[in-house]
Amino acid sequence: MQATTDPGRNPLEGLISDDIYDVLEDHNLLSEKGIRDYQIRKSFKIMRTQNVPAYDAIEMLREEYPYLQFDTIRKIVYRLNSARR
Repeated sequence: MQATTDPGRNPLEGLISDDIYDVLEDHNLLSEKGIRDYQIRKSFKIMRTQNVPAYDAIEMLREEYPYLQFDTIRKIVYRLNSARR
């Protein structure tokens, strides 16, 4: 996943500080899948506020994450697979 391989980059910016991110990463307490899903949801929300239709937004995300299927991204953005309801 590219977000955690970019040195000095905090993919959770806005949620946690760079210092906290660094500590969590140093102790292997971060889930790459969780970070990826957060970034997908964040990108989707931004696209929707720019009046991009949901289908088109998901297709754009598929271009960025070609290893994910349409339904997988749909489940991520709508949190259908989340136990946090």
